[in-house]
Amino acid sequence: MQPALNIQSYSDTASRGQRSSIRIPFSIALLSAGFAGISLAPAAAQVAAATPQATASAPDAIKAREQELEAARTQQKNAADLQEKLKADIAAIGQDRSKLNQQLIDIAAQVRSVETRIGDAEARLRPLDTREQQIRASLDSRRSEIVEVLAALQRAGRRTPPALLVRPEDALQSLRTAMLLGSVVPELRARAEKLAGDLTELIALRKDIATERDQLALDRDKLGDDQTRLAALVDERQRKQNSIEKDMEAEGARAIALSKQVDSLQGLIAKMEQDLKSAAKAAETASLQGAPATINGKPNLGALKDPARMSPAIAFASAKGLFALPVNGVKIREFGSSDGSGGVEKGISLAARAGAQVTTPCDGWVVYAGPFRSYGQLLILNAGGGYHVLIAGMERISVNIGQFVLTGEPVATMGTTSQVAAILATNASQPVLYVEFRKDGTPIDPGPWWAASEGEKVRG
Repeated sequence: MQPALNIQSYSDTASRGQRSSIRIPFSIALLSAGFAGISLAPAAAQVAAATPQATASAPDAIKAREQELEAARTQQKNAADLQEKLKADIAAIGQDRSKLNQQLIDIAAQVRSVETRIGDAEARLRPLDTREQQIRASLDSRRSEIVEVLAALQRAGRRTPPALLVRPEDALQSLRTAMLLGSVVPELRARAEKLAGDLTELIALRKDIATERDQLALDRDKLGDDQTRLAALVDERQRKQNSIEKDMEAEGARAIALSKQVDSLQGLIAKMEQDLKSAAKAAETASLQGAPATINGKPNLGALKDPARMSPAIAFASAKGLFALPVNGVKIREFGSSDGSGGVEKGISLAARAGAQVTTPCDGWVVYAGPFRSYGQLLILNAGGGYHVLIAGMERISVNIGQFVLTGEPVATMGTTSQVAAILATNASQPVLYVEFRKDGTPIDPGPWWAASEGEKVRG
């Protein structure tokens, strides 16, 4: 820590040395203390304190270890309690498919909501962290200069005034010193005020960052609990689905084998709906359903509240402006833009968070779920009326071919990196989801179907 500035000594010296017009601003003394507050302890002090610290470190380490063990026990107990509660909830659902579907949709929506809050908090933290680094760098760059000036002023304040009538050289030196200080102190005052402002901003930034990080930690804990609950519900849904479709595993293996025989997405859709029993059944059901009823020519949004439905609540063609994006993320490629290899994009690409939840934008039947060439894990839904929705780039798909899924239902999760080869070529630093809409086999612009705001999105 820098020695305190001897203001009184300097003032007395200045009055005796014909320098009464020079004043050292109080902010300089405050600044000295501020610098000491943000700097590391001097090496000498650390060495002097080493022995008592070493003596106290053993019980402190034991206490810290005990606290860690207690926290681990508490976390383990909470996890066990959560698992028991999940088992009880699933047992209470029993064979009620509508209750299971509704819980899946509700929990998936909660996960998406927490993911959004986490993304927003991280976005707010980035400029705060950047500004803190800038202020610290600025303070560090000016530290040596300010310390040097403060030390010079303190030395001048402790020096006895020269006998002016004894040595003319001392008088000349005193005048020169006064002139120098007269020019330095105003400049130093401005610097001190600037640095005091930086220190004040730094303190405020630290408070804001601490608040944001505390909320972020709470949201991440909640996200972990919600994801655990969602995984249990998804497992239960698929267990019941597998009990209905006895040959589901064989169908999945046959689907992957058939996918290797085609080169295009359109060929894959045709192959699945013609040669695979479960996909063909789903496609046939979709074609026989017809368009859902409307109210005064508008989609019946109330039909979406029925979690037991087994066919689309809203006709795909009349649902423009109602769909939510399948994952929280930022669009990095638009339909019709250049794909970087001489062609145009046939869908959109969304940069998402690692492990983000993927939900269905609409009702539909699964006609393919598995790996496909350069698309990574691919999910294809038959939405009825000749429309198909293709979603690719996930790490894991949690639905089976032939299964009917509802709007907002969880169907997949993202990995930690991009799975789509076309996106990999752009060196994407985060997982990317690819979404494509097709009408009668032809890619169409999905833009008109996405909701413009949160309040307009359809909910299952």
